[in-house]
Amino acid sequence: MDNWFSTLKAALQSMSDVEAMIKIGGLPVMTLIVFAETGLLFGFFLPGDSMIVVAGILTIANGDRPALLDPWSLFFALTIAAIIGNELGRWLGAKFGERVEKWEDGWLYKRRYLAAARSYYAEKGAASLVMARFIPVIRTFVPFVAGMGKMPPGRFFIWNVAGAVIWIGSLVLLGHLIGNTPLAKNLGLVTIGVIFVSFLPVLIKAGQAWLTSRRETRT
Repeated sequence: MDNWFSTLKAALQSMSDVEAMIKIGGLPVMTLIVFAETGLLFGFFLPGDSMIVVAGILTIANGDRPALLDPWSLFFALTIAAIIGNELGRWLGAKFGERVEKWEDGWLYKRRYLAAARSYYAEKGAASLVMARFIPVIRTFVPFVAGMGKMPPGRFFIWNVAGAVIWIGSLVLLGHLIGNTPLAKNLGLVTIGVIFVSFLPVLIKAGQAWLTSRRETRT
């Protein structure tokens, strides 16, 4: 047990280097990270998309580097973690949503995160459980908002499973396909690229809101 906690601590300390974190922590730590990011409100800062893509790259040998992970084990473990995480998020929202709404802004929790997720859920409905999987921060809070909105558990579960399979499957496959290309030799660049693409919808939304406010100010 002590060795496991030491491994977990070392992996989390190396989060700024996704490749090192994966090599140190392996599948157990990645599973824990996906669960925390999708199920716990403070998990929004964890490296979801970039970690999954890099892990996908490491499922295939490239030059002197052997394959470090099995793609099917990676897919199934992370998918199950993503499903259970969202189910926990829904339960927490249904149970404690009203209390959390009254929280003041802190280091990890910001009211604007919850407001953004509520707006996204109101706009996309149940489909947000699939689409939000690809948007950092929003994917952490949407299940919580769905729980606050008393979304029927059966309906939630169907969309939850669909979202988890599509999210994890597509990113693992993307990484696996990159694994045989020259990009696989520069995982730092891949990580930055994935992070940028992940946050692109958020940046676009913020830009649209800014332009709208500018127009309203002028009128």
